[in-house]
Amino acid sequence: MAVLVTGGAGYIGSHTVAELLARGEEVVVADNLQQGHRQAVLGGKLYEGDIRDAAFMDRVFQENRIDAVIHFAAHSLVGESMQNPAKYYHNNVYGTLCLLEKMNEYGVKKIVFSSTAATYGEPENVPIVESDRTLPTNAYGETKLAMEKMMRWFDTAHGIKYVSLRYFNAAGAHESGRIGEDHKPETHLIPIILQVALNQRPHISIFGDDYATPDGTCIRDYIHVTDLSDAHILAVEKLRGGGESSIYNLGNGKGFSVKEVIEIARRVTGHPIPAVMEARRTGDPAILVASSERTRAELGWKPRRDSLEQIIESAWTWHQSHPAGYAD
Repeated sequence: MAVLVTGGAGYIGSHTVAELLARGEEVVVADNLQQGHRQAVLGGKLYEGDIRDAAFMDRVFQENRIDAVIHFAAHSLVGESMQNPAKYYHNNVYGTLCLLEKMNEYGVKKIVFSSTAATYGEPENVPIVESDRTLPTNAYGETKLAMEKMMRWFDTAHGIKYVSLRYFNAAGAHESGRIGEDHKPETHLIPIILQVALNQRPHISIFGDDYATPDGTCIRDYIHVTDLSDAHILAVEKLRGGGESSIYNLGNGKGFSVKEVIEIARRVTGHPIPAVMEARRTGDPAILVASSERTRAELGWKPRRDSLEQIIESAWTWHQSHPAGYAD
């Protein structure tokens, strides 16, 4: 039986494909390659197409014996979602509806969903726990929450069991050095810092240093992308074992400030990485950190690359060998 990975040519998706292959799984990837990269798919069967295309999805399901789905295919830029919410509702929400309908049609009853801790909005607790209220502050988080709710009703009506994984910032690169993080435009802090170290940017901007944190800069969660991949695979194993639908956070439990990330990147790269202080950005909470205690207890998830140095070192190794990303 095969695992279908939607969005499997993207950053987290491709790392999950690599880990599935390392475990001897049969892997099928469906990706329209708008954001993903063909070179990032290290094996399995790649189908280029859109999950909203019924004929395309019929071919994927008819040509493979799929027993579980890991769903990454979604737009994920907060700013863009506020400027063009229709794009996010059509791709994220309608795309998930199309996927769930095909899963039900072909009798596939297990899905692991790559969600986001943005479903919580402004945190009421630090670290955030799964029982906290969900009140997204942007269209991206709202669409992910809508996707989760849709899965709950498909479980009720059709018995499609799901695990939704909520997390903030994936970072780092695969230990093989073959795949890493390549977004255009790049919006994530660590690769932007490393672009400075590669002399592709003159400096890194720090948006505000007057937050209620130890050094005045925002604190965020960072998890190595392969550890995130491991969590998705553990969730598949839970569903294969007859587990019930669940929602889990993935987090490091403490977070790192912007200044801490920059300083560690300076040590790793040996580059001065100039920083320029700028005004706060609207809507940036001081601290966003998720608790993963429940995930560790129920899924047996234990991050193996939990130091920020390890995360940045792996990213730096990949970016040095791929200074232009997959265009190299």
